[in-house]
Amino acid sequence: MELWASFDCYGTLIDWNAGIGRALERLFGAARAGELLHAYHELEPQIQREDQTRSYREVMAIVLARLGAAADKQGALGRSLPDWDAFPEVPAALDEARARGWKLAVLSNTDRDLLDASLARIGVEFELSIVASEIGSYKPSRGHWDEFFARSGAERERHVHVGASLFHDIAPAVGLGLRTIWVNRLGEEPEPQPDVELRSLADLAENLDLLVR
Repeated sequence: MELWASFDCYGTLIDWNAGIGRALERLFGAARAGELLHAYHELEPQIQREDQTRSYREVMAIVLARLGAAADKQGALGRSLPDWDAFPEVPAALDEARARGWKLAVLSNTDRDLLDASLARIGVEFELSIVASEIGSYKPSRGHWDEFFARSGAERERHVHVGASLFHDIAPAVGLGLRTIWVNRLGEEPEPQPDVELRSLADLAENLDLLVR
């Protein structure tokens, strides 16, 4: 029987705080970048809830507009996203999981071309990828997971979801009764409690096996 690991991308595989932070620094200056990064993370889910059919490019542009970016600068995040780097341990961790027989899926709040560019930077094959702009749903809504199970045929007892965001990934996955690995890159307190908490993906494959095999 197949083993499936599904992943969030931005914040889990790709360092989106660094990518967003650099763009905000270019737009608003280094002194304001930290404050505006916090504001960005508060605004983005609000805008996604307002209209779940918006593309992720539109969402990012609206956030920048509300943060005060000039009209000709509001596409800056969409233009910069394909150049955001993966966390250093990610390619090797994913390769090891594949070597142990795990199929990989990405469930991402983004657009197809943006995700494809990020996966190319990671350089590891994924069997399945699901993006918000194609299903009209943004996490933490359950649309990504419904689409994943419909398309993959995965059995819940042989599936694990991996994410860095408690809000977008761990809480909804726990609510659906799924096994979860939380990548706690920011030293947060877990609520709700995941099955496994890691500080990076370096020990991903071993923990996937421990949860399912």
